[in-house]
Amino acid sequence: MAHFELNEVTSKLPKHLHKFIVRQPYEEYTPQNQAVWRYVMRMNVDYLSKVAHGSYVDGLAKTGITIDDIPRMEGMNRILKDIGWAAVSVDGFIPPNAFMEFQAYNVLVIASEMRTIDHIEYTPAPDIIHEAAGHAPIIANPEYAEYLRRFGEIGSKAISSSEDYQMYEAIRLLSILKENPNSTQEDIDKAHKWVEELQNNMDELSEMAMIRNLHWWTVEYGLIGDIKDPKIYGAGLLSSIGESKACMQPEVKKIPYSLDAAYQNFDITSQQPQLFVTPDFAYLSLVLEEFANTMALRTGGLDGVKKLIDSKGLGTIELSTGVQVSGNFSDVIEDAKGRVAYIQTTGPTALACRDKELIGHGTNKHADGFGSPVGKLKGINLPIEDMAPRDLDAYGIYEGKTLKLEFESGVVVEGKTITGTRDRRGKIMLISLEDCTVRYKEKILFQPDWGVYDMAVGKEVVSAYAGPADVNSFTNIGKVSETKTEKIVYTDREKVLYRLYTKVRALRESGAATTEDLQAILEKLKSEFPKDWLLTLEMYEIAHQQDLEIQNKLLERLEELKSNKDHKKLINNGLAIIGSNQLQDI
Repeated sequence: MAHFELNEVTSKLPKHLHKFIVRQPYEEYTPQNQAVWRYVMRMNVDYLSKVAHGSYVDGLAKTGITIDDIPRMEGMNRILKDIGWAAVSVDGFIPPNAFMEFQAYNVLVIASEMRTIDHIEYTPAPDIIHEAAGHAPIIANPEYAEYLRRFGEIGSKAISSSEDYQMYEAIRLLSILKENPNSTQEDIDKAHKWVEELQNNMDELSEMAMIRNLHWWTVEYGLIGDIKDPKIYGAGLLSSIGESKACMQPEVKKIPYSLDAAYQNFDITSQQPQLFVTPDFAYLSLVLEEFANTMALRTGGLDGVKKLIDSKGLGTIELSTGVQVSGNFSDVIEDAKGRVAYIQTTGPTALACRDKELIGHGTNKHADGFGSPVGKLKGINLPIEDMAPRDLDAYGIYEGKTLKLEFESGVVVEGKTITGTRDRRGKIMLISLEDCTVRYKEKILFQPDWGVYDMAVGKEVVSAYAGPADVNSFTNIGKVSETKTEKIVYTDREKVLYRLYTKVRALRESGAATTEDLQAILEKLKSEFPKDWLLTLEMYEIAHQQDLEIQNKLLERLEELKSNKDHKKLINNGLAIIGSNQLQDI
């Protein structure tokens, strides 16, 4: 039984992604959380209807998102399925490869946490406002949705460096600490220092780092249209009432979007000093394909194998025959012309073709690793993969025959052929030998007492990418972070405040509030919660709409609360919305 809702979209998710999905803790959202959601959504709909891409407001309705309530995942899914997408709840940041892979399956991952009132304008942590109200609406645009899916498909194959995972863990920890009001400043400073140290000591950007940059400057912080008067489509901007206004100021540099964005790093903890503007959504896909053409996924070769070795993670190479080798690559021998001569993995390895494991060549068979020469035979122009049965027989590559294969690189394979494995066109993909010795110069790469030697056939490495060819070959793909988002522990005093929020919401929804009701709550707020501004604003809205006598008194109280400079802009924005009477009913 799955621990999340299965539908026609989520049922296609591979099992290794299931472990990142958590149950949405809807009952843990406080009445104040709900009020924060409502405040942010009212600000967004009012302002973004003027500056966001046209798909935003239309998309809110199409994705099941309302102003008044934090969305439930089940409700979103019932509506998202109509546009071929789904949503699942996750715990904060998940590893980039996993995040991208969800996108490839048309699944939007939504961090289930809700920002606190102290971070109402902007939060460094992913939360449900960012994910649901930021990402989901634009997905309703078919061209953008296809870009997002394709981005996930390509991005999930990007090769990380060993430092990337450290950076992911560091940023995850920092975002969790900064959002939790119970965190100490000492812990936050320590986490911030860790992020800075990693940023300052990063080597050359990995494929994953570069595609993460592209994701940041488009999906998260993208602008679209005329560079002199662009519109917003990036979720980070759509979900931040502070940054969505700040980004339109002339101080924020606007740059035409191009592949250069892949090399522009970002700081997740502060507002962005520059943004990239794409002319339209179609252009996003053009740049993505341009980047994909630089990836080892499409270029393969020695550099691709070296990237996999440096990543220290599970990866795959594909040979010219279509044979795919998935495992942890530990070594590569380079020939005199700078080409791959021999590849070697360590630990469980699986062989596949067309992303399907070859029968008998799973991780049980190759539990201790796999090695194979790559290239053409010395003095023979015809590669093994292109040899017809008669050619194979002529060169001694035939069942029951003892052979000696000398490759152009200098790798030598000697042994007795047991069998060959062919693809559906009859082309040879693997040759299995017994009593086999494989050597390169003075180095022994395989010896007879190690068992049967399976040699992959291929004249070159045509592709190298992160992850396995067949996701069913490995039981534990990807790692769930051990750093968990901490549940916020509320004091009895805070619980009293939240009960007041519940009362005010009930009064608003009933439409039958009285001056006496609001007066009693106001007095309690002033005596016990003198810094809370949002509930006072909500009460003023009720009094204003129902023309209650207490509205002037509430307005005076809000003026007093503006003495806190952090609250002044928030209160003024809220008053402007209430006074405009132009709220859109979504």
